[in-house]
Amino acid sequence: MKTDVETVRGQLKKLLGPSRFLSQPEDLAAYGYDASGLKFLPWGIAFPETTEEVAAIMSLANREEFYVIPRGSGTGMSGGSLPIKSGLVLVLTRMNRVLRIDEENMTAVVQPGVITGQFQKQVERVGLFYPPDPASLNVCTLGGNVAEGAGGPRAVKYGVTRDYVLGLEAVLPTGEIIKTGVQTAKGVVGYDLTRLLVGSEGTLAVVTGITLRLIPLPPHRKTLSVAFPTLEDAARAIRDVMGSRIVPSVLEFIDDASIRCVEGKLGLDIYRDAKALIFAEVDGHAQDVEYQCEKISEIVSRHGALKFLTASNKAEEEDMWRFRRSISPALFAYAPHKINEDIVVPRSRIPEAVAFVQTLQQEEGLFITTFGHAGDGNIHVNLMLDKRDPEQARRARIILDRLFREVVRLGGTISGEHGVGITKSPFVDLELGELGINVMKRIKQSFDPKGILNPGKMFPELPKEQGIDRIFSAV
Repeated sequence: MKTDVETVRGQLKKLLGPSRFLSQPEDLAAYGYDASGLKFLPWGIAFPETTEEVAAIMSLANREEFYVIPRGSGTGMSGGSLPIKSGLVLVLTRMNRVLRIDEENMTAVVQPGVITGQFQKQVERVGLFYPPDPASLNVCTLGGNVAEGAGGPRAVKYGVTRDYVLGLEAVLPTGEIIKTGVQTAKGVVGYDLTRLLVGSEGTLAVVTGITLRLIPLPPHRKTLSVAFPTLEDAARAIRDVMGSRIVPSVLEFIDDASIRCVEGKLGLDIYRDAKALIFAEVDGHAQDVEYQCEKISEIVSRHGALKFLTASNKAEEEDMWRFRRSISPALFAYAPHKINEDIVVPRSRIPEAVAFVQTLQQEEGLFITTFGHAGDGNIHVNLMLDKRDPEQARRARIILDRLFREVVRLGGTISGEHGVGITKSPFVDLELGELGINVMKRIKQSFDPKGILNPGKMFPELPKEQGIDRIFSAV
């Protein structure tokens, strides 16, 4: 796009003031990366505080034809908020108010910049519950969760973000403001634009308001961990737990390399002989919680459990969660770079998927760790490497291609909660096919005919090898 950047910068500064429009090099660098580890520089950063300001910015972008990239806290793992073609990064973190909590109808209306974990605590104080819990819940925003279709450990029982979004307020690329969905339990008038926008990664509209469904807060819960002698034992135990027709609110697994790394980081020595862990949580009424704990204990014992720990108080529960949420950052002890894939397979095929990852590590000689939301088949496969090493990068390319092909063969998906962004876009054809991609491109064209909103995401715009190269070069 041929945009007069200096003129547009002046217009944005006039609209927002010098404190809410930034263009100094250090500011551009601070908003040119996300949790993917990739970096691209924008030419400006805007901090709107109202829907009307977002609409004014989008109207200006539509008229002057410059790119706009919506952003929350930048915790995304797939590069969804990166300005890969430069442009204006639209930071929505100042739109951070909880506008209404309706206890009678169990709904809430929030702005996109509300921090997920803070919102959860707020609704729990009135006996309500918002289950989606990404690992970054103390940093990530609800708007970012909506854009990426975020999940989390509790998805196995309670579902993901899209299951709680009743309606949206959003600004189209033209600057028009649209309201979608309902504030009621039911509503089937017209196309479901709400579901379309959830998970669209900011490519169709900028979400400025969210109506969320809440549920009653479970009165009791227990958190537990189980150590196993092998990862295969843990995978089979997970399969049998889910097959027993009980549904834990959390059912995670952690492999040996991840255990050792976290224990080293936190200075612990709890699971010395374990080669794998199951991390679980059950909730409900007291008798239900006790029954589920007993059932899990019975099943894991049949699969050679070495240790069964149950948190006896809030502090021990928090320690268990701290262990689980420390995995991803701790893994950088193994290598300077990480490629974190969030594949999903049918639960019954988790043992096959885990075995295939181990085969990849043996055959390709690159260090791989696995952990994740095994209760719903969502496995985080982490390739630890130095992307600057050509041989390691070559092996990683092979692993990604083989991994995604196997996941699709097993009836799974290449991304359960991280989204497509730019890190998955070279591979979406494996899952969607040419026609599926073309239909989605038609939808994008209908919403954004000038292609100004979050360009280069979701679709494989580059030839496959060039798209993969970008994942390894922009570090």
